[in-house]
Amino acid sequence: MSTLFSPLRIGQLELANRIVIAPMCQYSAEDGRATDWHLMHLGQMAVSGAGLLILEATAVSPEGRISPADLGLYSDATEQALGRVLGAVRRYADMPLAIQLAHAGRKASSRAPWEGGSLLLPGDGGWETVAPSPIPHGAGEPAPAELDRAGLARIRDAFAAAARRAGRLGLDLVEVHAAHGYLLHQFLSPLANHRTDAYGGSLENRMRFPLEVFEAVRAAFSPEQPVGVRISATDWVDGGWDVDQSIAFSQALEARGCAYVHVSSGGLASGQSKPLEPGYQIPLAEAVRAQVKVPVIGVGLITEPDHAESIVAEGRADLVALARAMLFDPRWPWHAAARLGARVQAPKQYWRSRPASLKGLFGDTPTGQR
Repeated sequence: MSTLFSPLRIGQLELANRIVIAPMCQYSAEDGRATDWHLMHLGQMAVSGAGLLILEATAVSPEGRISPADLGLYSDATEQALGRVLGAVRRYADMPLAIQLAHAGRKASSRAPWEGGSLLLPGDGGWETVAPSPIPHGAGEPAPAELDRAGLARIRDAFAAAARRAGRLGLDLVEVHAAHGYLLHQFLSPLANHRTDAYGGSLENRMRFPLEVFEAVRAAFSPEQPVGVRISATDWVDGGWDVDQSIAFSQALEARGCAYVHVSSGGLASGQSKPLEPGYQIPLAEAVRAQVKVPVIGVGLITEPDHAESIVAEGRADLVALARAMLFDPRWPWHAAARLGARVQAPKQYWRSRPASLKGLFGDTPTGQR
């Protein structure tokens, strides 16, 4: 029996296996609205055989987008456009679908990666960014505007409104993005948060706004459906956010009804030094998992089925998430199941693709043709 292909519950949501398709920004929206590209992208991911598909970081407000081409869920138009895409995907795939709600903070108003990813100034089609403190993300960039209490309330309410829209769209799960140097991570890290009010200084204060956002999202989404959080467990910079603080944050989230923790790292400081190697973030997930009772998702350069199997079989994480590996091979779960002697769900239109030597890969499905 493969542990990777064993079922798991997140809250009341039953997953067929432990493979998660991680959020992957596509920079292909039009004024926040999902396009036919999203239909193509999500369509192929949804028939991959993974246990869960999490949509890309989706902005809760226009100014919260990473780039002008980011997906959003902050208006009737963005909700309608995403609903069209999800409706088409669901017609042919029953994989659970989730959405990651995000605000980029000082990392907003950027060019797409293939355009260099640099800050886009207001005169060039960008906008003024906001953050916990007026500290630029990159050297030579203008400082973001420091959020006041009214601004904090506006963003908190935007997260809640987006969660309500996600509920209307029938999404199965919501993930709050508190990682990769975006707004909620900026509040957590002492490198980006120099506030002297109730939202800065001590760990308790730096966690306050992210926890308020989580509570608002949890209250706005169906109580029967899970809400999780993605965190960066370390900034990879001395004096920054670290694993011990991440454990404290994860425990505070768990106490507030968080259904799982998705453990990533980095993204906040340009001086970070990551040990880039397969599974380099799994020790971080393992450290968090040892201190919480909810499922933990591990992620980070996981490309080989045997590696993914060992991570969950050894109890280092409850699930593994893949991003770039899924883009490179959208049938990764099929190939992993074949490698590990497991079964995987596949659309009937593709049943005939199964090699004769892999009988049972899709179940005992007919492969004949008149």
